[in-house]
Amino acid sequence: MARRPRKNKFRKKFTKLMQKKLVLLFAGIVLAFALLVGRITYINAFNGDKYSKIVLDQQQYQSRTIPFKRGDIVDRNGTKLATSQRVYNVILDAKVMNSDEKYVDPTIQVLADCFGLDKSDVEDQVEENPNSRYLIMKKGVSYEKAQEFEKIDEDDENYPNVNGIWLEEDYVRTYPYNTLASDVIGFTVSGNVGSNGIEASYNSILNGTDGREYGYLSEDSSYEKTVKEAQNGDTVVSTIDLQVQSVVEKYITQFNEENSSGTTLGSKNTAVMVMNPQNGEILAEASYPNYDLNNPRDLTKLHTEEELAALSDEEKVKELNSLWNNFCISSGYEPGSTFKPFTISEGLDLGVLTGDESYVCNGVLHVGDHDIHCSNRDGHGTQSLKVALENSCNVALMQIGSAIGKEQFVRYQQLFGFGQSTGIDLPGEAAGLLYSLEDMDSSTLATNAFGQNFNVTMTQLAASFCSLINGGNYYEPHVVKQIQDENGNVTENKDPVLVRHTISKETSDIIKDYMLGVVEEGTAKTAAVEGYDVGGKTGTAEKLPRGNGKYLVSFIGYAPQENPQVMVYVVIDEPNVDNQANSKLATTMASQIMTEIFPYLGVEKSADAKAADAKSSDSSANSDSSGDTPDDMATESGDGE
Repeated sequence: MARRPRKNKFRKKFTKLMQKKLVLLFAGIVLAFALLVGRITYINAFNGDKYSKIVLDQQQYQSRTIPFKRGDIVDRNGTKLATSQRVYNVILDAKVMNSDEKYVDPTIQVLADCFGLDKSDVEDQVEENPNSRYLIMKKGVSYEKAQEFEKIDEDDENYPNVNGIWLEEDYVRTYPYNTLASDVIGFTVSGNVGSNGIEASYNSILNGTDGREYGYLSEDSSYEKTVKEAQNGDTVVSTIDLQVQSVVEKYITQFNEENSSGTTLGSKNTAVMVMNPQNGEILAEASYPNYDLNNPRDLTKLHTEEELAALSDEEKVKELNSLWNNFCISSGYEPGSTFKPFTISEGLDLGVLTGDESYVCNGVLHVGDHDIHCSNRDGHGTQSLKVALENSCNVALMQIGSAIGKEQFVRYQQLFGFGQSTGIDLPGEAAGLLYSLEDMDSSTLATNAFGQNFNVTMTQLAASFCSLINGGNYYEPHVVKQIQDENGNVTENKDPVLVRHTISKETSDIIKDYMLGVVEEGTAKTAAVEGYDVGGKTGTAEKLPRGNGKYLVSFIGYAPQENPQVMVYVVIDEPNVDNQANSKLATTMASQIMTEIFPYLGVEKSADAKAADAKSSDSSANSDSSGDTPDDMATESGDGE
């Protein structure tokens, strides 16, 4: 017999009454939710701004960009040549200010009183953009002025109705020394973009990465903001020496001021380079006219107000590009007689010359279909190889060029780096212009041998000249020696780059002896510096078209004679003087510069000077040991009755 299932005594019946109650409850919840949604929609449509303003008054929106600080450019001793200073941009939230009429006048008054803004200008901007959340009212406000505003912003008792003003952090690029080393440093344009110089070449290293701050933050809220810090740019340590650069620019400016007339400058271009011949470091590089890095578009040094007003926009752009041009790396010219040591070095290195040669100069040499004259139209007579360089004899150099031959001459031009980039870490380098082997004839070879009919740049000639005097080592010229992070830790060293060997050590020693004679006995006597063995070579290049009286004069020299420590190269393009073909203009400036920088750089003195110093020191020591000054002598040195 089957067993009947037992009833659960705890089970209760779900009655119809209970079902009705549940349906009513659900309906009530749905109705309440619908009313809530409707109310929120109404508030948002008709009073949204009001409640948003209440929230904004209680909270500060923290979502903003945190700008990075562009890295500094410093000289070799750590002195800042370019830096970024923290400033602030004044921002007006017009929508917040306009949310209540009582905010408008006090806020505009603070903008006028604190930041010097014209009230009518502010009102015009607000009228044009009444709902703007971001109106830039002023840029580049100083930290001191920002602190002044912060005190006002926190003073609710005296300034309860100032609303909608906030300060945005920013940086402005500044150059403490204005025009100093303008060619080397360069400047920046909007957006931290480097233009010219190190600013352009090392733009990615100098720049960092913006940070970001997210979220809201109120005084009573525990909500935490999220901050991604900005990564600042690295510091670029240049090879430039501030003191050497200052001396160079002082004499460049002095020459041009002394020889200027009206709006005509003292020269078309005046440029100087100072290098360490043992590693390719450039200690100073400058050209004139220069420009103010803090105001690079200022043309008032070159033109009167009337002239500037008459210039078209295209003409102004052309003028600026010319002003910003770095003559030392971007301009080609015929080197003239400063190239003669290269020609002689080629002959010595090839064995074509032994040093025992002699040449007869009658003032002219017929080559091909041309009579090519020497600088001395009367001729130098019979002279040795060394004296031929001292006299800067074109006739002798043409004969040397012929002995070398065009194949080897062209090969050595390329070996010395002419007609090609030097690899210098600055933008805008020109390659220069050379004759190819196919295009070179006997007369071209003759004129090339003494430095005419081909183009070089200052950097090319300076770098290759350094190889002549350092034993034949061609180092890549450079203006940056190190990269550091913002804390001063070295992240990269720019070690000297030995590119190739040009001549032998024996040839280098011979050509240095010849160039010492150029300064002591030859055309560069006015380049001498008392107490130092200075070698070098002058240059006087007649510019195209020939016969127009336009010349470029130059001098390139070094010291000391053994193991040279400093090379100085001076170029004066079309000096504003009666006789432009006067190399003394360049040698005099070089001597002035060397006289000041040699002691500072610790350049070794000549043997005679060191002996004289030692003798003077001994005499001084003996004098000091003779006892105290007698009373009667002391009395004579004082005031008398």
